[in-house]
Amino acid sequence: MKIDIMTLFPEMINAVMRESIIGRAQDKGLVEVKATNIRDYALDKHHKADDAPYGGGRGQVMLAEPLYLCHEALSGGEHVHTVFLSAQGAPFNQEKARELLAKEHFILVCGHYEGIDQRFIDECVDEEISIGDFVMTGGEIPAMAVADAVCRLVPGVLSDPSCYENESHWSGTLEAPQYSRPEVWHDRAVPPILLSGNHAKVDLWRRKQSLLRTRQRRPDLYEKLEFTEKSDKKLLAELHEEHPELF
Repeated sequence: MKIDIMTLFPEMINAVMRESIIGRAQDKGLVEVKATNIRDYALDKHHKADDAPYGGGRGQVMLAEPLYLCHEALSGGEHVHTVFLSAQGAPFNQEKARELLAKEHFILVCGHYEGIDQRFIDECVDEEISIGDFVMTGGEIPAMAVADAVCRLVPGVLSDPSCYENESHWSGTLEAPQYSRPEVWHDRAVPPILLSGNHAKVDLWRRKQSLLRTRQRRPDLYEKLEFTEKSDKKLLAELHEEHPELF
């Protein structure tokens, strides 16, 4: 998996993507996350990558030509799936992370200031992605969030597929609560079922808690679920009885 990130602040990205799990995955050659400075492709000696917007207005707009030249250098003139991190983009989610995983190589473009020249978007960008309904000062943090979410799905980055298959959003539900030692903390005890050693019952408990959390916190996700397993239908009947206010 190779991810190229076009940015004005490569040091910011490298400082994060070279650490922890993703950093170790890069050391092993499982993934490559490379930040490239757009200013290196500016056409003047001052490495100017932005200018005032046509039509007036506050702020600066990133220039199309440095963006284009940087993109050409990274793509080698071939088509490489390109994503612009934008507040106007489609919401990023786990499904989109899996879609990007299948690309094997893609480019993330970080905007800054008041945005980037629309002509570069029209010519080089395949899709725009947003990490939420809010605006940030630049696309670097969203780009790192997308890169992290995709890289952790690459085989070998995490110790086992269950590390992400049992987490929130993988199957449309939120993850069950987690507990560790000590058994009692501030008079709060670990649920007894987790101490039982009965893995089948633990799995059912976690599934039940997952469904409950999804219903409580993300009813929009819950409404999209389809229940075909008998075990799920039994758990739902129990939840209806225990939490009638939610159903």
